[in-house]
Amino acid sequence: MQDPTSATLVELSAALESRRLSPVDLVEACLARIACRDPALHSFVAVYADEARLAAEGAERAFRSGHRIGPLHGIPVALKDLVELEGRITSGGSKPWARRVSPLTATLARRLVEAGMIVLGKTHTVEFAMGGYGTNAELGTPWNPWDLRVHRTPGGSSSGSGVAVAAELTPVAVGTDTGGSVRLPASFCGIVGLKVTVGRISTHGVLPLAATLDTPGPMTRSVEDAAIFFRALEGPDPHDPRTRLEPPVDPMPSLRGGVAGLRLGVLPDAERGGIDAEVLLAYDRAVDEFGRLGARLEPARLPRTFADYFAGTGRIMAPEGYHAVGALAEDSTLPLDPNVRARILQGRGVTAGDYLETLRQQGEDQRAYAAATADLDAVLTPTTRTPALPLAGLDETITPAHFTRMANYLGLCALAVPNGLTRAGLPTSLQIIGHPYAEATVLRIGWAYEQATEWHRRRPPEP
Repeated sequence: MQDPTSATLVELSAALESRRLSPVDLVEACLARIACRDPALHSFVAVYADEARLAAEGAERAFRSGHRIGPLHGIPVALKDLVELEGRITSGGSKPWARRVSPLTATLARRLVEAGMIVLGKTHTVEFAMGGYGTNAELGTPWNPWDLRVHRTPGGSSSGSGVAVAAELTPVAVGTDTGGSVRLPASFCGIVGLKVTVGRISTHGVLPLAATLDTPGPMTRSVEDAAIFFRALEGPDPHDPRTRLEPPVDPMPSLRGGVAGLRLGVLPDAERGGIDAEVLLAYDRAVDEFGRLGARLEPARLPRTFADYFAGTGRIMAPEGYHAVGALAEDSTLPLDPNVRARILQGRGVTAGDYLETLRQQGEDQRAYAAATADLDAVLTPTTRTPALPLAGLDETITPAHFTRMANYLGLCALAVPNGLTRAGLPTSLQIIGHPYAEATVLRIGWAYEQATEWHRRRPPEP
């Protein structure tokens, strides 16, 4: 392959299997591109070049001996800087934790290594994962690769993972999603992001923001890549009891099933306000495409508004985030991002009674939503209301997670897929929200849309 960095996971796996590509050459190509592009993009917080080369050499020897262990063997991956690797620094995007050495390896990281994947390094995150635009005042904000002149929001909190995948520094990356932190960078960076149901992927060894809501997830350049990556990440883990609630699902057998006859809920008229005109146009065109593909479209009759679900998520995230890192935020001598510090301190005054009442209301809202959408296979929304915004003048007191938080609050899964480009050449994104544990369905819907369009093939400009 002349340029393996531009290939998808599926393409790379096939090339490695047929020996048209060596894992050594693949890793070298990724490292060379990181060295060339990342000084400007700032997506990686650490690159494990020597170790990645050693792992690639080991994979090459295994291939020569006929011991390729699976479709991910020899493929590079990047991990968000919340994922613990024993003996490595995991800072959670925080300057006070710049020398914090991980005491263990996260279950998901162990699974990827056991599948033969090669860890290229750690990617930047919003401090403590608490922010949707992707900014980090102390450690730096990754540069959205779709605009080489204006520094725009990469999306957060999995900002570095989104940029690294979009800019073809790595074929796949791990993000985490508490209120949209996989889907927001997927939207702003023009890639695919899968928010899984809580319990699908173990959070053991992943630094928490809000344990009730946190979900790790795949960030890729195609839906099929996301499906394969998800399959490697999911499964029961004795360190995370929630992973035992539902058996693993293989999304591949149903991936190409199409959408003919599926019932898809579309955005109610009352929810269309406040959306950028070009984002709304891309959304409407995507909905029309599903109609042409044979899906049955109808207004989604939601029991509550997206704003209500958004607020409910915040009422959980604030006290749980304060519990996780409140002591750091209270120490005014520590160099924390001032916007993140303010968000964390919002949880300081939440009483036990208030918190428990929020969880009770969450359960009630989950049951009401399930009843209201029982006849729908999924709900379609824009992922974000705007394309990526310039950092200059950005209002950090608000968040772009208007449409994404609902899935976290209600315990749903959701997929973000590219669905257009603005006149300025910035990506727009479609969100496919499914029922709990319905990852196979949202991936099937996303794959059908992807096959009917070309947006996932678009790439950011080269310098």
